[in-house]
Amino acid sequence: MASLLQPDRVVYLVRGEKKIRSPLSQLYFCRYCSELRSLECVSHEVDSHYCPSCLENMPSAEAKLKKNRCANCFDCPCCMHTLSTRATNIPAPLPDDPTKTAMKKAYYLACGFCRWTSRDVGMADKSVASGGWQEPENPHTQRINKLIEYYQQLAHREKQERDRKKLARRRQCMPLAFSQHTIHVVEKYGLGTRLQRQRSGAPISSLAGLSLKEGEDQKEISIEPAQALDEVEPLPEDCYTRPISLPEVTTLRQRLLQPDFQPAGASQLHPRHKHLLMKRSLRCRKCEHNLSKPEFNPTSIKFKIQLVAVSYIPEVRIMSIPNLRYMKESQVLLTLTNPVENITHVTLSACEEEDPDDINSTAKVLVPTKELVLAGKDAAAEYDELAEPQDFQDDPDVVAFRKSNKIGFFIKVIPQKEEDADVMVSLKIRHDFRNLAAPIRPSEEGAEPTAEAIWLTHHVELRLGPLAP
Repeated sequence: MASLLQPDRVVYLVRGEKKIRSPLSQLYFCRYCSELRSLECVSHEVDSHYCPSCLENMPSAEAKLKKNRCANCFDCPCCMHTLSTRATNIPAPLPDDPTKTAMKKAYYLACGFCRWTSRDVGMADKSVASGGWQEPENPHTQRINKLIEYYQQLAHREKQERDRKKLARRRQCMPLAFSQHTIHVVEKYGLGTRLQRQRSGAPISSLAGLSLKEGEDQKEISIEPAQALDEVEPLPEDCYTRPISLPEVTTLRQRLLQPDFQPAGASQLHPRHKHLLMKRSLRCRKCEHNLSKPEFNPTSIKFKIQLVAVSYIPEVRIMSIPNLRYMKESQVLLTLTNPVENITHVTLSACEEEDPDDINSTAKVLVPTKELVLAGKDAAAEYDELAEPQDFQDDPDVVAFRKSNKIGFFIKVIPQKEEDADVMVSLKIRHDFRNLAAPIRPSEEGAEPTAEAIWLTHHVELRLGPLAP
């Protein structure tokens, strides 16, 4: 099948905040809005953080405190693979008799891929397998922390100023007598704390004419501006004559992975704590329902909610493409798969001349005028040889074959542009969909309630390849 390993050859149009064309396998389907959703038109929410090596789960506050790194796992500074703890025996003097030695276990970090060890950079071995390893100290740590505190205070002031201006505009609409009386009662009888407890996030002190500025009693943080140096350290005399050993020089990637040190030599590389990964949920921005929600356990790869589009929308694939020639009619074989368990009716139509979605088409397409009926998906039918196939009375000029919930059908393509680029075809797919998430209406007496069917239309673009020579 031509598009099995090339999913970008068949794309669906997503009409979100901006129009996005993407393969169906990369899209989601909101059952409540009955619309396709892409990763750019959904809200991303972080559910949990975990270490990909030891699978330790930690809350977001703890992960932020640890700078999104695991405290127990390390990455190799040379090849970025996970380091493992190795044990070895080393001679150590006895405490009773220093002249005698005894074998003692020692632990060090080693990479099983590039054979880098913590001994290569002079890190001391440890007597226990777990615990913190020696880490180099950044000489600019105090300066960086002071800058962070300064800008945090500056951001807090700016936020207070914005809130103060917002409350000032709101107070202009309040009657003067009522506002003064309210402030007097609040300050006289001590209702500020009580009201503030009831309405968290709305400080009552900001009502008092905006004269009480929060944070005035905080300590002022001042920083010394950086001074430019007129003189710099000269280069060593043998800088241009000393032979360079490339294994001893770090690569650009190795330096950027340690931005606080940026080691120039391999002897300065130290192991780095492993970055944490996260599990995220996807939420529709229109109806705020979850489209994807994984399980909380890091060892599980299952999802509580996973509304992928391939489980709800009929999928179009390219099966065979003949030689395409300019202004000549060719017959292309496509397949259509029904992912749901009930029978689906599909109608194909070509795009109109002034269709705003049809901007990439370079060929004229003739689609079947008859309605295509797809059987429901039945996993057991593939293994049941005695099952009788359903008779859909297919037209052999339209439907090439039918197998379970998949059919093959023909479309006719006439390329309109004689260019070296690939031939692009656009068409509309209209199918019925029974929304099981919507409330089910009760049917007549004696019949089971069924979900109401709605009709959905999708814009599909197919890239058929270049013209034949």
